[in-house]
Amino acid sequence: MTRIGFLGLGIMGKAMALNLVKAGFEVTVWNRNPNKCADLVAQGAKQADTPKELAASCDISFAMVADPEAALAICLGPDGVAAGIGEGRGYVDMSTVDDSTSQAVAQAIIQAGGRFLEAPVSGTKKPAEDGTLVILAAGDKSLYNDALPAFEVMGKMSPYLGEVGQGAKMKLVVNMIMGGMLSIFSEGMALGLKSGLDAQQLSDVLDAGAMANPMFKIKGPMLLAEDYSTSFPLKHMQKDLRLALALGDKLDLALPTAAITNEAFKQARKAGYADEDIAAVYKTVK
Repeated sequence: MTRIGFLGLGIMGKAMALNLVKAGFEVTVWNRNPNKCADLVAQGAKQADTPKELAASCDISFAMVADPEAALAICLGPDGVAAGIGEGRGYVDMSTVDDSTSQAVAQAIIQAGGRFLEAPVSGTKKPAEDGTLVILAAGDKSLYNDALPAFEVMGKMSPYLGEVGQGAKMKLVVNMIMGGMLSIFSEGMALGLKSGLDAQQLSDVLDAGAMANPMFKIKGPMLLAEDYSTSFPLKHMQKDLRLALALGDKLDLALPTAAITNEAFKQARKAGYADEDIAAVYKTVK
């Protein structure tokens, strides 16, 4: 059985690592706050003191951290993954970062003798718990093949997208679209309620037509109940929108709708909703 490492036990990472433990993999975990490892250790995981120690003891190490800064921090430096990866071992970064960060991490891992795969995921807390994420993999094809048994535990779909950077770009495009959809959905719900429409009838009409989709079905009741329990932190969506806009700038592509959406999420962060669910963008509209 492949020895698996998992770095980053936040909302997503903890659920993903737990599924690997339950599937019978030998799993070693690490988190910046070591107290977050306790639940996984109680389920049978081992705990490493540093990313270097984890990478040195595992055949494939997975990471799920918040942003490009965190992705670089756990990889580089004397106690980072690259320092422990060694010849032939694999590193799979499942964090949502920009393609430049992904390529920098890849270079460090490859120079250290390891293999690298980026594999950001589409999905939030519930799909992570259910093992139904969409995993967007790109990089070393042999590592992709070796990681597939773990991907099949964590997700329902894991296409191979080619060279490093393609997975990061795919994830940013997906989240940019999702952020835009949620922003206009929030405005539509606010307009409907303020104009006297029945909220449930409005939801039913949307669900019966061409705009029916799982996100509206999940987020609609949250808006109406003013329940912003976090599945996907709003601050991370704003980060993803920012990275998507930066990619557009690099490619000289105008993204005016995404830019406006980013401003809506920035306003929500400024209002104090950063750690609430992305649905909390509705509060800045209503």
